[in-house]
Amino acid sequence: MSRQTVYTITDLTSQEASPQRLGRLARSQWTIENRLHFVRDTTFGEDASKIRTGHGPENMATLRNLATNTLRQHGYRNIAAGLRHVSYDPFTRPLDLLSLA
Repeated sequence: MSRQTVYTITDLTSQEASPQRLGRLARSQWTIENRLHFVRDTTFGEDASKIRTGHGPENMATLRNLATNTLRQHGYRNIAAGLRHVSYDPFTRPLDLLSLA
């Protein structure tokens, strides 16, 4: 068994900041990382993107989030598989998902 010390900055009072609550907050951050950032990087190659100027990075992140959230709303748990499925008919399936066809 090992022990690890973690220092955090929070606006919680000492009564509110129990070790259990701080642990839940830290784990919830990893949920966000795993559900969003990991998907954006592995599926969309976000970290390798060459878009670096102006509002380009923010705009592309918004489009990646739109694609991810739209696929999840339509029942795709695996975003890469959902993108492959949609790409089989690229002129209608994406528009169908967005209710634009």
